[in-house]
Amino acid sequence: MTRDKPVQATELEKVDAAALTPIEQVQNGIDRINEEIAAELLDRLQGKEPGFFEQAVVDLLLAMGYGGTSGTGSVTQFSNDGGIDGVIDQDILGLNRVYIQAKRYATGNTVGRPDLQAFVGALSGKADSGVFITTSVFSTGAREYANKVPTRIILIDGERLAGLMIRYGVGVQVKETYKVVEIDEDFFA
Repeated sequence: MTRDKPVQATELEKVDAAALTPIEQVQNGIDRINEEIAAELLDRLQGKEPGFFEQAVVDLLLAMGYGGTSGTGSVTQFSNDGGIDGVIDQDILGLNRVYIQAKRYATGNTVGRPDLQAFVGALSGKADSGVFITTSVFSTGAREYANKVPTRIILIDGERLAGLMIRYGVGVQVKETYKVVEIDEDFFA
């Protein structure tokens, strides 16, 4: 996401910015940067092959703490995977597992109820829950189905996926760090 020329702030934006504290202004700037990075993350994920996306999803869930202390997770084979794209072992023996479905859809393509039904079918006999992650969005019917089905399905759409990747440092790196200081009242006591 590059801009051809710098965006000039309107007078109203300048007045609004002046009403904010310096810390609020910094936070607003960070929020704007994160929005741009989130959009670029989704573009990049959509431009890669499905196997890359599936590995990125497993890496994200491991970074989030799934996989316990052993931190083991893997992508399933790319064809004939039985509707499961990844598996994370929650314990060292693999007794408790997180099953993953990852759909790398272009913006505008919606994950519908049939996709969730297929995932629930793939989980049958293996698990009573799973995580379904997409670069796109879920239809209303898909969300309603996920809320009603006895199998617990966690839905993560593209917006939430990008936010989690930024939060847990997957696919991004820290460019700058700023320290904000305040008076140490204990020093002057």
